Amino acid sequence: MKIAIIGYGKMGKMIDQIATAKGHKIVLKIDRENAQSLEEENLKKADVAIEFTRPEAAFHNISKCISSGLPVVSGTTGWLDRKAEIEALCQEHGSAFLYASNFSIGVNIFFALNQFLAKMMDQQKSYEVKMEEIHHTQKLDAPSGTAISLANDIIDRVERKSSWINELSQDAQQLSLISKRIDQVPGTHSICYESEIDQIEIRHIAHSREGFAKGAIQAAEWIVGKKGCFSMKDVLGF
Repeated sequence: MKIAIIGYGKMGKMIDQIATAKGHKIVLKIDRENAQSLEEENLKKADVAIEFTRPEAAFHNISKCISSGLPVVSGTTGWLDRKAEIEALCQEHGSAFLYASNFSIGVNIFFALNQFLAKMMDQQKSYEVKMEEIHHTQKLDAPSGTAISLANDIIDRVERKSSWINELSQDAQQLSLISKRIDQVPGTHSICYESEIDQIEIRHIAHSREGFAKGAIQAAEWIVGKKGCFSMKDVLGF
């Protein structure tokens, strides 16, 4: 498989290393220094693009790939207010797009666990739910895209919560989502249900970025030859 890596920071370099070890070929590496090389002529050399950049660059990068007919897998968060435009562009060009706020297999299992638990806790009104996410200090967005996905899944299933807020709230209808930024923390997400008599907590702790990179490569392998808009649920089958 021939891969274009868009965004050659820590994640891009790890994707390069793991993909190459699996026998894939990196035919294009795009970063700030050569952003002008993100052109159809160069993109046509690849079978798929993997995009991990910055919120302000993601829409342009993804739309460029889709318009060139190149399937693209993106893990950039913080730009989803324009996701509907990308989905429409994908349909227009008959291309393929897969977005995930987190490509880690473990995190996607955690997503499913969170959904199941939230559905159960909807009936347990004596429990108050709150969230916390911790990431490294270089992470630009807060809360994380993963935390937002988790929070929205809770709101969809726990009727007493109507919105989330990125601070501690005394409003019973708001889900408190606390963000912390600490050096060298790849990513920790915690969800806690607490009553006067006990506490239930689920947590996912990433030990490195390797899980994110491996999941992105798995998604890229899966999407080649397909058309449409997808998520990691489609890749993993749950």
